[in-house]
Amino acid sequence: MSFFYELADQYIDGEWRTGTGSWDIIDFNPYNGEKLAAITIATAQEVDLAYRAAERAQRSWATTGPYERRAVLERALRITGELHDDIVDAIIDELGGTRVKAEYEVRVAEEFLRDAIHRALRPPGSILPSPVDGKENRLYRLPVGVIGVISPFNFPFLVAMKSIAPALALGNAVVVKPNQNAPVVGGALIAKIFEDAGLPAGLLNVLITDVAEIGDAFIEHPVPRVISFAGSDRVGRRVGAVAAGHFKRTILELSGNSALVVLEDADIDYAVDAAVFSRFVYQGQVCMAANRILVDRRVEREFTEKFAARVAALRTGDPRDPETRIGPVINTFQADALTALVDQAIAEGATALVHGRTRGNLVEPTVLAGLPEDSPLLSQEIFGPVALLVAFDGEGDAVRIANDTPYGLSGAVHTRSVERGVRFARRVVSGMFHVNDSTVQDDPLVAFGGEKSSGIGRLNGEATVDAFTTQRWISIQHGRSVFPF
Repeated sequence: MSFFYELADQYIDGEWRTGTGSWDIIDFNPYNGEKLAAITIATAQEVDLAYRAAERAQRSWATTGPYERRAVLERALRITGELHDDIVDAIIDELGGTRVKAEYEVRVAEEFLRDAIHRALRPPGSILPSPVDGKENRLYRLPVGVIGVISPFNFPFLVAMKSIAPALALGNAVVVKPNQNAPVVGGALIAKIFEDAGLPAGLLNVLITDVAEIGDAFIEHPVPRVISFAGSDRVGRRVGAVAAGHFKRTILELSGNSALVVLEDADIDYAVDAAVFSRFVYQGQVCMAANRILVDRRVEREFTEKFAARVAALRTGDPRDPETRIGPVINTFQADALTALVDQAIAEGATALVHGRTRGNLVEPTVLAGLPEDSPLLSQEIFGPVALLVAFDGEGDAVRIANDTPYGLSGAVHTRSVERGVRFARRVVSGMFHVNDSTVQDDPLVAFGGEKSSGIGRLNGEATVDAFTTQRWISIQHGRSVFPF
């Protein structure tokens, strides 16, 4: 077990401390049930302490030179690289992620740290012209102040780092509430990295707690001006509503129901590879995962046979085994829910081309075809290793089916004609869509976010600057204005 679990505690104002709540969050390994840590939860009092510490520290951090901020982030990147293997092990232990998933998460998180290093030195504003003679308009980009980050369990190290690193680079302070299924990888581990990198006390705080204890205190507190949340649309609606009531800005990365579309001219073998990865990476517990795989009826038989054969061959088991492709889902509740979902689909008339078993938290992959068009399963997010195959007749039908969902996060289309793929992508209502690739993509430079019930706002690249800074107009009249009275 990784030494990181010795860090399982609250981190407030540069100190590791035990929460004062009346109960503990127990951190389990979802594969073997091993108890990793017991963390006494933080109370609303600790929420206040963390935000007040962040508020105090941010005032001087905002005036700290960008080269000094950059130096802290450079050290954080170096430390992350030195701890790479240990972080991978922690992701496997705490999340049940396979080694492929864990390596991917750490590698992409490092790319976001590299991008944040450059963000620290980007121009802080601009000078704009004015129709008034002698007027100079300066538009400054200033840090918003303190940002509250609520991270998910599925990619907690990456998703938390996507907000934390650029927020710090831009002169903000951060308070993080990791998901209670990932208190170490999504919180304490990141705090340790930045502590060792020399980040001044108070600028990054981690609160391991639960809404059952603190209610909406994390969102309602008067200090944070931006709440960055990643998780389900059900919880996201609550976060957005509470934040709006307090005039706070929100970045909401929510659920998805992505479609991977295979047109009749696609490279079928390559499309199968992309579909298998898009559906089953990290057991399908990914907001961008391809819930629905849409296949033109003209190539349905070839694709289905090859896809089902590939899925049936995926190894389910110990995530520490390099050959394992399907590890455990996050907990027993999720495993039971997925089993019930498959039973429901079959009762509705679906055919199980591959019907996986459930053993504890290990849910073997399942492939379902022939669901009725009005099945509610086709419009909801499925957070697990269950693939839905849907046949369509021509592009228009594919677009209709792809859009027939309350979500709009990601998607992909496979075709031998790139421009045909682009035209198709532009017709689908989603924040992101990929031609001849998987649905699971993240890039530090490209705006990431969804449409409809998949979220509000964007992160990555310039979108992150928009999210974590505010614009201030300062004008200078170099001559003398003429006033009408």
